[in-house]
Amino acid sequence: MDELVTCLHAICDAQPFRTSWYLRDLTTGREADRDGDVPVPSASVRKTSIMMAALRAVHEGRLRLDEPCTIEARLQKDVMSGTYRYMTPGCVIPLRDAIVNMIITSDNVCTQIVLERLDADGLNAWCRALGMAHTHHGPRIPPLTLAYDHPIEQNAYTAPRDQGLLLDLVLRGAQGDAAAADRLGCSADLCRLGLDILTWQQHRTMIPALLPYATKVANKTGRGRRGRMDAGIVFRDERPLYILAAFTDFVPETMPDGLPGYAAAFATIARLSRACWEAIGT
Repeated sequence: MDELVTCLHAICDAQPFRTSWYLRDLTTGREADRDGDVPVPSASVRKTSIMMAALRAVHEGRLRLDEPCTIEARLQKDVMSGTYRYMTPGCVIPLRDAIVNMIITSDNVCTQIVLERLDADGLNAWCRALGMAHTHHGPRIPPLTLAYDHPIEQNAYTAPRDQGLLLDLVLRGAQGDAAAADRLGCSADLCRLGLDILTWQQHRTMIPALLPYATKVANKTGRGRRGRMDAGIVFRDERPLYILAAFTDFVPETMPDGLPGYAAAFATIARLSRACWEAIGT
């Protein structure tokens, strides 16, 4: 793994922006990281924890997956992510579908629907209880006025290791590890649902981008004011191979070669994932 870690650091060092990551080799259990415990803007990567908190509430009987949820005009205001901002107000969907769209299209109308059914302080306390020591959920959706150099406390934040921990718990819970499911407050079936939803992800420009076509990846992406990020579980032949949580920060609008900074962020995370794919389990 040492050779892989050296390669991952070299990929990051080649860029003018900050890149942090956490890696878990699921074939050996070995871990590595680059600033894995340093808080960074979470953007929509945080929605994995929102999903699992909602599924916990379902398990406890506080929410129902078939609960009808109305798309309201007030929820569409200032939303810059997803498709439901374009839908006719009054459309009704079940809570399950709101959770699904919050993850697979990062829909922020649906995110608000889910968050309105959760207690914000309780959500943060639950994350801390899981061991996500550097994760905090702030506003329901990012403020449109968020400055490029904003303090991370002004919006939601997390750390790469926190997201890796959460994904590992979801995976183990889905595999029937009762202790992992209990720690999440979910049943094995609900852990499997959460994992399935992550595999339905429609945004595949980072962790999956340089992997063989149709590689199974359970991931949640993020688009921040100054970075792009992705955290997911990669499978090979249905076998969990590795967990990678990668975050870029202070990405310039334009790179020295004149190309958009976000494209370099996409490529950097994709290359990190490809390096893991080539080195792990082979």
